[in-house]
Amino acid sequence: METCPCGSPDYETCCGPLHRGERDAATAEELMRSRYSAFAKQDPFYLARTWHPRTRPDDVSADPSLAWTGLSIVSSTEDTVDFVARYTDASGAGELREHSRFARRGGRWVYVDGDVN
Repeated sequence: METCPCGSPDYETCCGPLHRGERDAATAEELMRSRYSAFAKQDPFYLARTWHPRTRPDDVSADPSLAWTGLSIVSSTEDTVDFVARYTDASGAGELREHSRFARRGGRWVYVDGDVN
C-alpha cells in the first residue's frame, strides 16, 4: 500500500482515482488535496485538467527541484482552502502557505487562483 502524498494512508483509494480520471473531486478541499498530490507526483496533465482555463498558465509542470514532503489543511469553506504545503529543495526545507479559490465548472471543481502568504 502506497501512502498518498496528501496524507491519506492509501493513494489507490484517495487521490489515485482522481488522477486517473475515474472520478471527480467531490469538494474543493478534495480537489486541493489531489492537486497537491499531483504536484508531488509531477503529474502536469492532472494539474492542467483541474485548473480553470481563464487562470491556467501555459506551463503547469511541477518543479522537479522540489520534493513535496507534507500537507496541512488550515481551514476550508465550500470554495476556498487555506493550506500549508511543505517541501525540500537545494536550500533545505521550506513551506508554501496559500489561500486558494475554487469554482464549479461544467459540474466539476477547478482551481481558480490563490494568494500566497
